[in-house]
Amino acid sequence: MTGAVPDPLPAWLSGARRITVLTGAGVSTDSGIPDYRGPNGVWTRDPDAEKLVTLSYYVADPAIRRKAWRMRAEMRSGDVAPNAGHRALAGLGEQGRLRALLTQNVDGLHQAAGSPPEQVLELHGTVHAVECLSCGDRTSMDSALARLDAGEDDPACLVCGGVLKSATVSFGQALDERVLAAAAEAAADCDVFLAVGTSLVVYPVAGLVEVAAAHGARVVIVNAEPTPYDDLADLVVREPISDALSRLLGTA
Repeated sequence: MTGAVPDPLPAWLSGARRITVLTGAGVSTDSGIPDYRGPNGVWTRDPDAEKLVTLSYYVADPAIRRKAWRMRAEMRSGDVAPNAGHRALAGLGEQGRLRALLTQNVDGLHQAAGSPPEQVLELHGTVHAVECLSCGDRTSMDSALARLDAGEDDPACLVCGGVLKSATVSFGQALDERVLAAAAEAAADCDVFLAVGTSLVVYPVAGLVEVAAAHGARVVIVNAEPTPYDDLADLVVREPISDALSRLLGTA
């Protein structure tokens, strides 16, 4: 079924007790954070912007790092707040029906909305921390941006002098195996797998849909654009995410 949120909801959805959720950039667009691959996405409008999150370019080119740091400074999260979609998913946790919330987003808005941190798996890391690519020292993004405000345009690691980068997973950088294993376990151990605001083209995360389906879960996809897994889904919703989630999950 493809289209609007069904009324009434199918019993397999309204009665689900273990729902694993996968979220992508589309969940945060209503908070003013642009997506990447959509018609008006960051990379659609400026293909060179993808270099800022590609590890090989970032390590080799100081100009790319300086541009990336300027972008981070301009996108400080102080004025960014959770939207109705984040709150609807937090409500799922309050109902006791959330198995796990897997997110490709790095903005921390699920936790800010009230989703239990212990149930949120940040597959692509977090923008709220920075990590040295040489020694692994980890500090806060705020401390790095304070150095930028003080005049440094490419702050280096204070421990070893290595290259600092946001603690996010860039292209060419491996996902944390422990986080990915926990995500796969949650996909295999749910009644419903709900993919929201994600194009489902980035692997290995996109493959979690197949893991869930292979273990008997019903699959629901909520996304503005078609995805490679629409044919596998039991329900595909094209309505705006923030509005659709509260009705799908009964958290209005």
